[in-house]
Amino acid sequence: MGLRRRQFSRDFKVQVLREIEAGKTLAQAAREHQVDAGTIVGWRKRHEQYGEQAFAGNGHAYTAEARIGELERLLGQLTMENALLKRALSRLETLGPRAAANGGVR
Repeated sequence: MGLRRRQFSRDFKVQVLREIEAGKTLAQAAREHQVDAGTIVGWRKRHEQYGEQAFAGNGHAYTAEARIGELERLLGQLTMENALLKRALSRLETLGPRAAANGGVR
């Protein structure tokens, strides 16, 4: 049977990184928490790159794919808002300058 990979919570990863920031060496933290130093270095890189979103879900890394998804959703929302504003502007333009000055009321 194969070994099962350990999974670490977001809180655990952040705690280890804070201990290192507070002055504990990487080797000390790795020994104390029984985690490979290379793993901690990876956590630090992701934390530096993604900030508070670094460890989403059950300790899984926040990825560029997740960021792309967020940006695509935002782009869709802004596209819809832009279309709505274009329609409103078009309608105001067809009503004429006097109606636009009265707030679009005829």
